[in-house]
Amino acid sequence: MGTLLESARGYVDAGGLSTYYEAVGTGDPLVMLHGGFTPVETLGGLTALFTDAYRVYSPERRGQGRMPDIPGPITYEIMAEDTIAFIDALGLGPVHVVGWSDGANVGLITALRRPDLVRKLVLIGTAEHVSGCTPIAQAMLPQLTAEQLPPMLIQAYAELSPDGPEHLAVVVEKLAPALAVTSVRLPDLARVAAPTLVMAADDDMVSIAHLEAMRDALPDGQVAVVPGTSHALPLEKPELTARLIRDFLADVQVTRLMPMR
Repeated sequence: MGTLLESARGYVDAGGLSTYYEAVGTGDPLVMLHGGFTPVETLGGLTALFTDAYRVYSPERRGQGRMPDIPGPITYEIMAEDTIAFIDALGLGPVHVVGWSDGANVGLITALRRPDLVRKLVLIGTAEHVSGCTPIAQAMLPQLTAEQLPPMLIQAYAELSPDGPEHLAVVVEKLAPALAVTSVRLPDLARVAAPTLVMAADDDMVSIAHLEAMRDALPDGQVAVVPGTSHALPLEKPELTARLIRDFLADVQVTRLMPMR
């Protein structure tokens, strides 16, 4: 599939879940995981900067984008299993995984549960657990409501969701507890087999000190802080974000002349 030049979009049966996805570009497979409550279009500007060298697959997740809500809870662990099923359904693995915000948490759990599927992992704008977030984010996330979402996300949901715009409040109510209650803790990062880049803005929900703690807990970790950006860094500075990621994904890494770790 990595040799296909044309773009594609549609649905695939991924473990019994009809999953909407888009694919574009040519090269090694890269799975791009959008942020919470957003469609794949949100990361379209970032995706376009990889398509010359990668075949980028962008799946949507249950209750988000074009995907209907499903009875029962929505957790990172459930969405990671959906992601694993998606990669398996298309026969893509091993792949590079780039996840932003909620997508980063989903990507992390995917890498922990199926290390054979993930070549390299990029986590943008997230902590492995809410305790690594800034105090403001820790107070906000578990009590998040639909009205607190950026207007662009509310509008995108209204335009795309098969459940109708009023259902956004239900999805937020279901997903908000998952932001604070996850199965991953800092010591678990020692089990991540894939080389991992931990990236965030200098004005993000995750603290910079916690980024360093995540990097240090990983067997093969790097850290990047994008200056002059907020939690929406892939939208605010997509070119710089892509440059840092592409450098990390490269097969040949620079030789460290003065390592201190």
